[in-house]
Amino acid sequence: MKEQITDKALIKQYIQGNEACLEMLINKHKNKVFTTILMIVNDRYIAEDLFQETFIKVIKTFKSGKYNEEGKFLPWVVRIARNLAIDHFRKAKRMPKVTSQDGEDIFRTFEISERNREQEYIRDQRDETIREIINMLPDEQKQVLVLRHYGDLSFKEIAALTDVSINTALGRMRYALNNMRKIISEKSISLQ
Repeated sequence: MKEQITDKALIKQYIQGNEACLEMLINKHKNKVFTTILMIVNDRYIAEDLFQETFIKVIKTFKSGKYNEEGKFLPWVVRIARNLAIDHFRKAKRMPKVTSQDGEDIFRTFEISERNREQEYIRDQRDETIREIINMLPDEQKQVLVLRHYGDLSFKEIAALTDVSINTALGRMRYALNNMRKIISEKSISLQ
């Protein structure tokens, strides 16, 4: 069984000139980082640009010798990605889009298994409804929910990323789920 190289070792080797280690580091964390960005901007093309911008910032930090978050690479890089995505909207002063060039739902980060068009349409409608409900939540609750379910981060990572205690992160998640249930009930929304 092959032992996985730690982030710390990959970073050290990259700084010492081994370019392949950066690629390994990016590949190791690209799903969580990209999903976090995509959940904020809702546009695959913008997310791809911001993903690249995130790692350009990471590289500059490494090369300047200013990286000092030993053992906390993933929360650090997700924080950079999140901040860049939020900055994107501050600059653009607009709401996120929800369609790709072919009008498909870009929120999905998992592959669609073969199913007929009716099932796919029902799934798309349900995904759209869930997204609308998530967007009704207060920002702190939405943030924890997105990082947990779409970014696949632990509550410990979420707490570090958002500068709150684990209990606060857990509480925000609980409130988010309760508020989603309340919205579904009040608006008589069907997720079937």
